[in-house]
Amino acid sequence: MRRTIERQAPLFEGADWDYEKLKRAYDAIELIARKDLGLDTYPTQVEVITSEQMLDAYASVGLPLMYRHWSFGKSFAYNEALYRKGLQGLAYEIVINSNPCLCYIMEENSMTMQTLVMAHAAFGHNHFFKNNYLFKQWTDASGILDYLAFARDFVAKCEERYSVSRVERVLDAAHALMDQSVNRYARRGLSFAEESKREKERRQYAEQTFNDLWRTVPTKATLEGFDTKEAAQFRQETNRRFGLPEENLLYFMEKHAPKLEGWERELCRIVRNIAQYYYPQKQTKVTNEGCATFVHYEIMHRLHEKGLLTDGSMLEFLHSHTSVVFQPDYDDRRYGGINPYALGFAMMEDVKRMCLDPTEEDRYWFPEIAGNKDPYGTLRDAWANYRDESFILQFLSPHVMRKFRFFRVRDDAAETNMLVDAIHDEMGYRDLRAALARSYDLSRREPDINVVELDMAGDRTLVLRHAVYEGILLDEKTSQSVLRHLVELWGYPVRLIESDATTDAVLKTHALAPDA
Repeated sequence: MRRTIERQAPLFEGADWDYEKLKRAYDAIELIARKDLGLDTYPTQVEVITSEQMLDAYASVGLPLMYRHWSFGKSFAYNEALYRKGLQGLAYEIVINSNPCLCYIMEENSMTMQTLVMAHAAFGHNHFFKNNYLFKQWTDASGILDYLAFARDFVAKCEERYSVSRVERVLDAAHALMDQSVNRYARRGLSFAEESKREKERRQYAEQTFNDLWRTVPTKATLEGFDTKEAAQFRQETNRRFGLPEENLLYFMEKHAPKLEGWERELCRIVRNIAQYYYPQKQTKVTNEGCATFVHYEIMHRLHEKGLLTDGSMLEFLHSHTSVVFQPDYDDRRYGGINPYALGFAMMEDVKRMCLDPTEEDRYWFPEIAGNKDPYGTLRDAWANYRDESFILQFLSPHVMRKFRFFRVRDDAAETNMLVDAIHDEMGYRDLRAALARSYDLSRREPDINVVELDMAGDRTLVLRHAVYEGILLDEKTSQSVLRHLVELWGYPVRLIESDATTDAVLKTHALAPDA
């Protein structure tokens, strides 16, 4: 039996918007989001900004408050030049994982686009931020805005007291180490609000105490008097005292770098806290954008069905939506990889289809959800409990693989030709799904580097290990650049050993010492 929907007067007509129209559209969106889709969101604060303010947000990595750094100005100038020349567009919105959730929309948008981005960001992203387990575990949405204000003010005070050049030197080094400065396996530390409150306590404690560790450690001459067992015990004790191995490089520098002053340690702490804030977003691009795109698609269609959107507005929306989820073929010159919006939206639409109208193939592959008649409940569970890798491994169906015409290429350095060893057919479905899921595994996309040893009795060389998977070594030029930043913070020689993750065989060694 087909449902009948009472037609209502349109929320707006034409492209022009005003705040009254925005309020009416927001209220209509919220009713559908909560009543029909069952979304649970933070309170939302919608702010209208100019294109220049949007460019400024781009420059400061999408955060509403940020300390000053030359790289942000460089990014602003670059994006502004492209935008003014018509070579690059701007995002319709930026949304902040905070409580309340901040949703910035551009004043240049038409009223239809304002409606779309409020559905997309203020409800789709907002629901994902509040409910996904990674964000709940690793981020402090209630404290981020206060912490950013603290960080901005602290950096400004340091620039005034110690000079801009000294502050930039530390921030340059810390920014270079951001990707290797997150806690991946265990949460350590306080909330953002508690961190900012304790900064003054940490500084006062440091001024009242004196750590004589570095002057009183055994010298190399002393160590030479140890037998092999005693020397090994000393190294083990050193590793234990310094908490080695340590995956979070900035945390290690903040706690143990012998030459850093208190304010420099606080700068390292600020940068690593911001890096940790972004850690879940790097793992949920497909699921987060897929959730927001699916939500705005559902809401906009329901608004149109109720008569709240005109046919003209619906056509404008569909034009924008299809551009967002467009996936170029692999041999198209526009191809730049798999579009996360396209893949996420296609998979979530497919989950809805399987829940409502499954095929025999769906029942074989997904017996738990096929025909359960609860698509939105199934998707809310997926949005809460999966990241990109696990979501693809669990929900990517043969139907979607055929739609995208996926195939896998094996590129063996020992072979002269590449081999297509799996395609979207009965033999290749599982291999394709596993391979695609692995490509979203952050541990495979970012180097696995740990501080593993410290020469306390010698020249205080810091030793790091890069666990090499599938023979992929670090780029030499980039490695030397990052080592210079490590030496800048550590103050003594640094050695980076690249060894096979399985056999521990040393494949390459990088070393750098401070300038004399």
